[in-house]
Amino acid sequence: MLLTIDCGNTNTVFSVWDGAQVLATWRTSTEHMRTADQYFVWLSTLMRIKGVELNITDVIISSTVPRVVFNLRVLCDRYFNCRPLVVGKPECLLPVAPRVDEGVKPGPDRLANAAGAFERFGGDVVVVDFGTATNFDVVAHDGAYVGGVIAPGVNLSLEALHQGAAALPHVDISRPDKVIGTNTVECIQSGVFWGYIGLIEGITARIKQEYGKPMTVIGTGGLAPLFAQAENLFDRVEDDLTLHGLRVIHAYNKTNGIEERS
Repeated sequence: MLLTIDCGNTNTVFSVWDGAQVLATWRTSTEHMRTADQYFVWLSTLMRIKGVELNITDVIISSTVPRVVFNLRVLCDRYFNCRPLVVGKPECLLPVAPRVDEGVKPGPDRLANAAGAFERFGGDVVVVDFGTATNFDVVAHDGAYVGGVIAPGVNLSLEALHQGAAALPHVDISRPDKVIGTNTVECIQSGVFWGYIGLIEGITARIKQEYGKPMTVIGTGGLAPLFAQAENLFDRVEDDLTLHGLRVIHAYNKTNGIEERS
């Protein structure tokens, strides 16, 4: 079985796959001090609760936090007796190479999104990924990642507003019943929710105009279902797109990389 690990700045998501079928997914906070032993105790306990066999044979990792990769490598070596593939490293092949400025290394999560989006929807896609940052990933007709946009994430904006304005409370993001708030919490929720709706609509419209061809817009990440409540914002919402992309990249390496080099 395959274990995919998507390590972001805020959360790390583990997902177990049996072929193309996902068996279970778990989320934990990203902590670079967490040891391989702690990862294993946490993960093996959840797998037993879910009834998933502890039979991991392969692991692939996408990490935007380099310091956590060492302990994840130790986890794989010590408990699963395998060497993980790490997206973005030279030994991890991509189905299609990114086409960006020379010397630029796109984030591994963006490469995984491109692979997952192309496998599910074909090319000419915009992936809107809600994480610590809100990323817009542009996937060309052949599946190549060709660039995008990085905007501040929703929760990051809320936290900055709370810290920068002493009189404003920290609030949870939700869709307000009306645009015009009649108290402070409603005003903040309206500003954040409808502000990000405007940001997504505006940026995707400009991407489409610049790209010059019809494009499919895919929402992913923890807050994608919330913002999908706005009409016609996304063509599809795919909660597991990054993890699916990791599975696609692993399968490509299994066929074209790992076996040839072994």
